[in-house]
Amino acid sequence: MIVQRVVLNSRPVLPFIYKPTNPKPISLNTSSIYLTLPCCKSPLDTGTDYLTPWRLSQVVDGGGIGIIEESKHTKLTKGDFVTSFYWPWQSKVILDGNSLEKVDPQLVDGHLSYFLGAIGMPGLTSLIGIQEKGHITAGSNQTMVVSGAAGACGSLAGQIGRLLGCSRVVGICGTREKCILLTSELGFDAAINYKKENVAEQLRESCPAGVDVYFDNVGGDISDTVISQMNENSHIILCGQISQYNKDVPYPPPLSTAIEAIQKERNITRERFLLLNYKDKFEPGILQLSQWFKEGKLKVELLFFMGFHHMGQAAAFQSMMTGGNIGKQIVCISEEIAL
Repeated sequence: MIVQRVVLNSRPVLPFIYKPTNPKPISLNTSSIYLTLPCCKSPLDTGTDYLTPWRLSQVVDGGGIGIIEESKHTKLTKGDFVTSFYWPWQSKVILDGNSLEKVDPQLVDGHLSYFLGAIGMPGLTSLIGIQEKGHITAGSNQTMVVSGAAGACGSLAGQIGRLLGCSRVVGICGTREKCILLTSELGFDAAINYKKENVAEQLRESCPAGVDVYFDNVGGDISDTVISQMNENSHIILCGQISQYNKDVPYPPPLSTAIEAIQKERNITRERFLLLNYKDKFEPGILQLSQWFKEGKLKVELLFFMGFHHMGQAAAFQSMMTGGNIGKQIVCISEEIAL
């Protein structure tokens, strides 16, 4: 049996190369169904201690879902569906059963791919991040701003902020199409196209009472602009700083002197948020997210690619890195068993 895999060939990241491999005898053998183009895994060393960069000549990884074909694990059996944050980009893969989480298709009405999006890491990151760092109080008329608002986490964070009690939600994104999606489909009150509009002016118009909660996916100039309009005792949910990841700065990146002064003067919280520190909240989080989905309160945005070759395809990866995607990008590996 020949197994397809994607290996990092050079830096810059592209091109990837495909290498066949012959699997060895194992205790748990899985067939990949869905793989993701990771939104938080940098190909370079960013100094973060929880997600190591991809290594040259090694198989790259990201979120994945598969079905077990053979198992000697005591708690996982043939036919179980499993997922991992660190799934190798291979059509067939040998995995340590202790590193996997079993998933129940009934929680997502059979849509297994949702466990890589709204009912998976992006959904948990948004939900737990808002719960732990957003300090939202229902009925208190709080305004929430989300940067990277049409991405995997941002598109969910705005919806979840509303569900948890924010009275106004504003998104910042990079195209007119995304702005329309946010306001017409995902329940945002307003959306700002940072590539075409004056963000500071549009924020003042869209958030007349100021900003109480900021779900920060991007960092940089956009975040500086939002922070300058935040209220006293407001809160920043530091989800990502994608504009800063390939710069030689610590994480979280330091603020400019002027913005740091605003943060301190207005007592704005800005603490590093790491999802893996909240594993005890994963199970109740998944149940809450799946309940909202089944009730029609949480809408799922996925961008699908069909076929393993898309995992290393330049167009798919570059689309994500340049903001061309809406929601989570997922590659379907096995149409025969995909649900």
